[in-house]
Amino acid sequence: MNKKYFVKLSGAHRKQVFETMDAKDTSKTVCRRCNILLLLDGSAGKPMTHEEAAKRCKVSVSTVGNTAKDYCHKGLDYVLRRRAHAKPAVTPIVNGEMEARIIALACGQPPDGYSKWSVRLLTKHIVELEIAPSIGRETVRKTLKKLSLNLT
Repeated sequence: MNKKYFVKLSGAHRKQVFETMDAKDTSKTVCRRCNILLLLDGSAGKPMTHEEAAKRCKVSVSTVGNTAKDYCHKGLDYVLRRRAHAKPAVTPIVNGEMEARIIALACGQPPDGYSKWSVRLLTKHIVELEIAPSIGRETVRKTLKKLSLNLT
């Protein structure tokens, strides 16, 4: 593969890369990007090829290429920062309103014939009362545990 982007770190950039790698709160992904930049650095001698750097860092060749491209186009600060996602990967099943209704139901009187609420019974009533179209017992249990609500 032909190298399209060449990395040449200045002394200040090289120092910043090492400081980022040594910091305790640096994520694994950012540390990996730092290693990629150091392996591709042409100012410190003969740089590795993208394939060699990918093998050494245990990433794909496209990851190495994207890191070099981001450094050339967007700069070192962009490469060394952690990217936050706009929305979570998995949307929560229970929102604030549902949570309030579940808690109110759990704190209320259990139905006739029962001395107390169980998670299964709560789950069944949540679906019957159309608080949620469908919900699992584990979701109900986690919702109650989050608020330290004990059914006993």
